[in-house]
Amino acid sequence: HVMVGTNDIARSKRFYDAVLGVLGAGAPFENTAPTGQARLFYRHDGAAFCVSEPINGEAACHANGGTIGFKCGSPEQVQQFHDVAVAHGGTTCEEPPGLRDGSLGAMYLAYVRDPDGNKLCAVHRPKKA
Repeated sequence: HVMVGTNDIARSKRFYDAVLGVLGAGAPFENTAPTGQARLFYRHDGAAFCVSEPINGEAACHANGGTIGFKCGSPEQVQQFHDVAVAHGGTTCEEPPGLRDGSLGAMYLAYVRDPDGNKLCAVHRPKKA
């Protein structure tokens, strides 16, 4: 699983309900930690993505240099992930969504930051012929 922090759980729920819905994830399991912080657990295809108010009570902040990647089934789904993220309070970062040819081969990528500044990547790797 991957967990990110948030300073506004309701805002994060609106954002991730929409963005992860593009990938087929349903509504999150909502939980309150024993210490009182609200948490969201999105489950899909054997993986879990979680959002939590920080357990230590300090402000949430994003990882400098960190990126969380989400596998997409097509270039169109990558674009939809990006567009839905931006429509729900995310911001585009790096280059516009598109095909990149790098050391790992060709990939269709889109990078966005969620409302708390966490960097997300939607990625589709075309199958080799």
